[in-house]
Amino acid sequence: VQLVESGGGSVQAGGSLRLSCAVSTYTFSNYCLAWFRQPLGKERERVASISDAGGARQLYADSVQGRFTISRDNAKEMLYLQMNNLKSEDTAMYFCAANWYPCEVDDPEHSYRWWGQGTQVTVS
Repeated sequence: VQLVESGGGSVQAGGSLRLSCAVSTYTFSNYCLAWFRQPLGKERERVASISDAGGARQLYADSVQGRFTISRDNAKEMLYLQMNNLKSEDTAMYFCAANWYPCEVDDPEHSYRWWGQGTQVTVS
């Protein structure tokens, strides 16, 4: 399984970005997926996660609830994170990650076996 993020960049506070994650696998719909982030010098934290199959369940960190939306497109094997009303505290390296079925949106970070290389988001 390979994951490749894209869509990061620099944006002013209040702006928007959409992150994308291309997932190379034969059984994309069997994976729970998530976005994590790691600010410089700080620990990695979960931003949002989405269930397998149709993605009916999502989980968001309190800090992004109502501003970020996670989604998946099984036909394109893509994971997305729409980020609106960005704040300076959203500045971090963002990673997508995959967890094999059976899985749930609240599975701990160590359950995610496959990770992308990350894409930087800077909000000023």
